[in-house]
Amino acid sequence: MTSSTAHKILAPLTAAAVALGGLALAEKLPAPASAVTQAIHTAYSPEESAAAGSAAPLREALSRMEGVSHQAAAVTGTEHQAVLDYWTEERMAAAKPITSTVEGVLPLPQDLPLPGDDVERQAAPRPDSSGERWTAGGLVTRTTGKVYLTMDGRDFTCSASVVDAANRSTLVTAGHCAKDGRGSWARNWTFVPGHADGKSPYGRYTARDLLVAPQWSGRADDSYDFAMVVVNTDGGKAVQDRVGSQRIAFDTWTEERVRQGTQVYTFGYPAASPYNGKHLYYCSGRTKADAGGTSANGVRCSMTQGSSGGPWFTGFDTATGRGTISSVVSFKYANDRRTQYGPRFGQEARDLYQNAARL
Repeated sequence: MTSSTAHKILAPLTAAAVALGGLALAEKLPAPASAVTQAIHTAYSPEESAAAGSAAPLREALSRMEGVSHQAAAVTGTEHQAVLDYWTEERMAAAKPITSTVEGVLPLPQDLPLPGDDVERQAAPRPDSSGERWTAGGLVTRTTGKVYLTMDGRDFTCSASVVDAANRSTLVTAGHCAKDGRGSWARNWTFVPGHADGKSPYGRYTARDLLVAPQWSGRADDSYDFAMVVVNTDGGKAVQDRVGSQRIAFDTWTEERVRQGTQVYTFGYPAASPYNGKHLYYCSGRTKADAGGTSANGVRCSMTQGSSGGPWFTGFDTATGRGTISSVVSFKYANDRRTQYGPRFGQEARDLYQNAARL
């Protein structure tokens, strides 16, 4: 089953979205005019320029490698600065949560008991939350961030997380937050760790490499809706050195754990109504296997679009905000908007991670 299945939402878009009652429907749009073509002459430091050059042979090899679909992004200093300049406060505020290509999706019912952004502080994190503001602090508030990207000429938001990697610059997110399935790659891709109420407390990190599985880029298969993104430094500082990182695992989803269910905590920046994308939210509970044709797992969760790409943790410590990422927020079904699904990280995700960490 692919993301073109007519009853899925929160999957990638082949065209941009027009808001309708809290959800969105798709329409065709003109080709994008990328900001990285602007004539802005800003250079990296000598060290960063050398690193960008040394990765060129690997990027060339990735373009021919089986098991990886790769796209270079802001590789040069000029491209990096152009992306930063593109994201003005006005553009960031106007960016919409990325959503589905499906037609006929109904507006989100307005009587769902979803929390707003007017909370001061919740009680201690619960193991069975369907979507509350995360106020417990910890590492997750720094390693999770909001993503801004351009797809087919329109600006969108997603979520992503920093994972431990040798290059200290690797993120994990949803495949549809990096590439529109069989369609376009994202442009102007920028990560804001610890985003809160429009602020960028730890800087902004532009993407230099995007990697998705061939099953995603070739078939838009929701079972492989994950991506690794390598980001540039901010002021010479790698993102992992500034905010820390989370563990990542590719062997979590054994047959027994899938059958019995696994306790997870999922995070993201939901931005479709009734949320507004300003704060970090979470859901928690035990998983169930998807019965709709994918190998994804589901958990009860009311978070809406914008949370796509946010981390799914197993073995999560609510006191420290540290855990192991084994999936990401991917999609919902239109006839069950209370369950969020995430793909299982396995060998295909491991391949992406290992290659990303070398860049």
